[in-house]
Amino acid sequence: MAIEKSTSSSSLAEVIDRILDKGIVIDAFARVSLVGIELVSVEARVVIASVETYLKYAEAIGLTATAA
Repeated sequence: MAIEKSTSSSSLAEVIDRILDKGIVIDAFARVSLVGIELVSVEARVVIASVETYLKYAEAIGLTATAA
């Protein structure tokens, strides 16, 4: 089975469309300590997705409340 290299490049619009369709999560944690004493702690979670994609997956894991 041969591997084919794609010669076409994706435009920025195609990349953004793919990210919004599938979604992306960036989870970061940083800690700065000196001699065992924690000086700075940073936690960040960034979710990039379309509203439709977010609601679809949030509902699947129970993050959205159903309307009465």
